[in-house]
Amino acid sequence: MSETPSNPGIPSELRPTLPTWAKVTPERVQHIQRVAELVAAWGDRMGTPDSELYRWYKAVWLHDALRDADVAELTKWAPSVKGPVELRHGPAAAARAKGEGETDRGVLDAVRFHSVGLAEWDMVGRVLYCADFLEPGRSFDPEARALLAQRFPDDPQGVVLDVARRRLLHTIRTGWTLPEPTVRFWNSLSDSASSR
Repeated sequence: MSETPSNPGIPSELRPTLPTWAKVTPERVQHIQRVAELVAAWGDRMGTPDSELYRWYKAVWLHDALRDADVAELTKWAPSVKGPVELRHGPAAAARAKGEGETDRGVLDAVRFHSVGLAEWDMVGRVLYCADFLEPGRSFDPEARALLAQRFPDDPQGVVLDVARRRLLHTIRTGWTLPEPTVRFWNSLSDSASSR
């Protein structure tokens, strides 16, 4: 699927689309739309300039572009990344986007590490990381996630820390090995929080 359905929550001049190479189900497109709508609402409340909003939207439309790709395609674009599709689709989508001409390092890092976190992220990575987790279509802990989503424009640093804590605890519960970028991301967030 490569077409992006109309999304009234995002101004048309800022609305990127799914790349033609995307491998996504209709349900995945709905998820991506909800992430984009949340990002649009945050950008509006935060008074984010259009140039930065466009970066946020690009990352949103790219982040799950290969989420429903087969293992062969994920391996082609991210051969050194091991583990389940949850850990491989971001690096594969970032590599494919770069191969197609995307040059914004912040957007590429946001897409590559959106499932695990990255200490060096600029705002686009932090926004995507939180919006992907907090979009309202996810079924787990809806009330707490809605409160975090509402709080993000006023306290992005605090919400990033809370989301990272929740995601890290989930990873530990699943028994997955903590990727090195996740450990560095958590340490950078907890160091910042303790110095506030």
